[in-house]
Amino acid sequence: MDTVFFDFPINEETRRQRLYRGELFVFSPRPSTIALIEFARKMIEDAFGSKDPITAQYHMPVEEYVGVVAPLKPAFIHHPETMNLLRSVVKEMGCDLDETYVDVPRLRMVTSDAYLTSGVGYAHHLHRDTWYSAPMAQLNWWIPIYEFESESSMAFHPRYWSEAVENGSSEFNYYDWNSQGRKQAAQHIKADTRKQPKAKQQLELDPQVRVVCPPGGVILFSAAQMHSTVPNTSGKTRYSIDFRTVNVRDLASERGAPNLDSFPTGTSLRDFVRGKDSSAMPEEIVQRYDLGDRIDGELVFKPTS
Repeated sequence: MDTVFFDFPINEETRRQRLYRGELFVFSPRPSTIALIEFARKMIEDAFGSKDPITAQYHMPVEEYVGVVAPLKPAFIHHPETMNLLRSVVKEMGCDLDETYVDVPRLRMVTSDAYLTSGVGYAHHLHRDTWYSAPMAQLNWWIPIYEFESESSMAFHPRYWSEAVENGSSEFNYYDWNSQGRKQAAQHIKADTRKQPKAKQQLELDPQVRVVCPPGGVILFSAAQMHSTVPNTSGKTRYSIDFRTVNVRDLASERGAPNLDSFPTGTSLRDFVRGKDSSAMPEEIVQRYDLGDRIDGELVFKPTS
């Protein structure tokens, strides 16, 4: 990774190819992203009632905070309006909804000063999403809901774009994660003991790239990028939305970022639906990527609330 493009005028297919080469793209807020974050803000603020969500952590025990955000996250994800708003974002950003498939958006909260770093407030270690069974053609979209600072951002670690890392992805099974790890998030408050793929060698945080954009801005990057959650020392909780897309033509031709070190079992492709009509990912595409021995688990995550 050696370039960050800001509001760069480029066609979407060329943009995908540059993302697969490790470049980052950053975009200013636009009507569709503003509509999405305003919808998220209302849900967040309604959930916290009279408390300011950005500083609520200072006025409630952590268990009470988890009691608010644990049901809030799936409520946002599965609200009927959420996918409509997400579809508008993808379309406004130039993606062809006939061939672009999207998964559900995640609502994230990163509290300050290690108030909550596990479970529903998990602070992500250095990782590639491809360690978690994401395809090499996956693109990640990240949108802040409120203003944030460098001290509460995420970091990209460009050294590892072209350098393999010894890691535990070969021990990770996506279908087991669906049936166990994801459902247990709210149970992890003081520490997070869920088995996740992590580096098995010492990694260097620097050099690192942090991007700060306004609420409703978009940071777009490859799932193969090594990135992490910056330990939040800003004094404010950071709220963000992230989601993922894949282009079915790229999947069919096996275009994507280079795979240096990702060897998990299973695939997340069944989570994606076509932008145009929410139809399922073609099974013949899924089968190309559904590698490794299966264990009893869930092919698609089914939330309990």
